[in-house]
Amino acid sequence: MAKIENYNFAEKKAIVRVDFNVPLDENGHITDDTRIRGALPTLKKILADGGSLILMSHMGKPKGKVNPKFSLSQIREDVAKALGADVKFVPDCMDASEAAANLKPGEVLLLENLRFYPEEEGKPVGIDKADPGYDDAKKEMKERQKDFAKKLASYADVYVNDAFGTAHRKHASTAVIADYFTPENKMLGFLMEKEVQAVDNILKDIKRPFTAIMGGSKVSTKIGIIENLMDKVDNLILCGGMTYTFAKAQGGKIGVSIVEDDKLDLALDIIKQAKEKGVNLILGTDCVAADSFSNDANTIVCPSNDIPDGWEGLDAGPETRKKFEDAIIPSKTILWNGPAGVFEFDNFTAGSRAIADAIVKATENGAFSLVGGGDSVACVNKFGLADSVSYVSTGGGALLEAIEGKVLPGVAAVK
Repeated sequence: MAKIENYNFAEKKAIVRVDFNVPLDENGHITDDTRIRGALPTLKKILADGGSLILMSHMGKPKGKVNPKFSLSQIREDVAKALGADVKFVPDCMDASEAAANLKPGEVLLLENLRFYPEEEGKPVGIDKADPGYDDAKKEMKERQKDFAKKLASYADVYVNDAFGTAHRKHASTAVIADYFTPENKMLGFLMEKEVQAVDNILKDIKRPFTAIMGGSKVSTKIGIIENLMDKVDNLILCGGMTYTFAKAQGGKIGVSIVEDDKLDLALDIIKQAKEKGVNLILGTDCVAADSFSNDANTIVCPSNDIPDGWEGLDAGPETRKKFEDAIIPSKTILWNGPAGVFEFDNFTAGSRAIADAIVKATENGAFSLVGGGDSVACVNKFGLADSVSYVSTGGGALLEAIEGKVLPGVAAVK
């Protein structure tokens, strides 16, 4: 594998897998350009060297069909503005040979959404896993995926993967395409290198105390990461909607709060594991409850395990926030994934804001802080604190799988 900082792209065509799956409003305007900005160091290095750029990405889940709602043509002007260069657009990623061949040094080509073709994801279409012909269909799709990747590879001299957000997927553009480039002509981009290094800082270069904050609505989606972290952390804060699964598991009353009734035993098992491993497990003791799921709902502060009938917990209470701060501020390694409440509603941001402010204080005191996962990133962006933590990850699922200790196909294929 080549190293991007040492590679000279002069006169080379580089096909770069970026993650431009950015959120758009109903008019097709970008509401958060973090992912585009994250890719700029890699893209600008290639252009500055005198290379030309072929950009490929997915957007949304078009399920292998052309859907204008997910067209990358909507972001062409934003990408051009960010790069300070004109960006040509090809409306079919499988019909770009001529456009790629005509690219001159310093020029940029954006391919249409890769996922308009089912071959990108490599999943058989129109057939269920239970159907008798599924295995044959899967085999056939794998061959088609290879051809798809080979065609993309034919456009360029060098392959750069800078899409950490999709590194956990074995897709044509993130893993299979790497097979069609020699080791000296494939590499990770600057963003990918930083992401991999950030995960290494969390898992392999731990300064103590190490505090992990896991939020969000479901224990089930975080169980792998919670179990992997249990052997590494000193403090484990579990917050957000999963608070009420833990409260109910311990016999509490949670009103109409979100709960995973089939995960009550799992919640008790996590409490037991933490005790056995000497991990300081911090759960919410009070909450801000509302009488409806609305920013304008009536609210009360009450114990997390004694919420009145008809009310639901939507944010961490003041006592809980203080407990979070007391654990976070003295920490030297911090991982945050998932908010403490329904931060999208301005009246229920206090818990997430308390976490963010505490992380900023700890970072100022020399801690390494990694914030990752869509909602946590949205939180720090909403609070204007993204530049005050050590690193904001662009990967959601990829970050979680890396921290679970899984090998990421998009990284492994290049390495």
